[in-house]
Amino acid sequence: MPHGARVLDVGCSDGALLASLRDQRGADVRGIEINPERVAAAVARGLPVVQGDADRDLADFPSDSVDVVILSEALQAMHKPSAVLREMLRIGATAIVAFPNFGYWRVRLALLLGGRMPVTPGLPASWHETENIHLCTVADFRALARELGFPILREAHLAGARPVPARQANWRADHALFVLGRS
Repeated sequence: MPHGARVLDVGCSDGALLASLRDQRGADVRGIEINPERVAAAVARGLPVVQGDADRDLADFPSDSVDVVILSEALQAMHKPSAVLREMLRIGATAIVAFPNFGYWRVRLALLLGGRMPVTPGLPASWHETENIHLCTVADFRALARELGFPILREAHLAGARPVPARQANWRADHALFVLGRS
């Protein structure tokens, strides 16, 4: 993150990431969050956060109003992920997207052996209690970025805290992070 960048965090939760970017990187931050309790927690940190639904309220943000738009651990909860990504890259020149990889081998194994959706540290809620509605893998996200015409500028993949090589990410990484640019 460049020092002093203008940042919008979509689905910012309690604002922990925004506070860190503000305090450590001198970022000019703002956020949008759907949950009113999380909005209150972010505002209590002194952050400019509004309550809103990213699936429809990103249209209210001006084009090119920030440098970086972040969507961390919320892509899978969006009703229209493609539309959200398009809006993110209209609002900012760069989008950072982080999400749980549903192609991770432990998820695959749990489905194969147990026949049920797994509950893991990274996916702690049962299928009927989760906010996740659009599950994707690293390969799915790469294909979506290509389909939308957004170049992947960087990507990182993790298994816990350990980095995973890009060529093995679809099955070995439990989380993925992509930096997208405009076409």
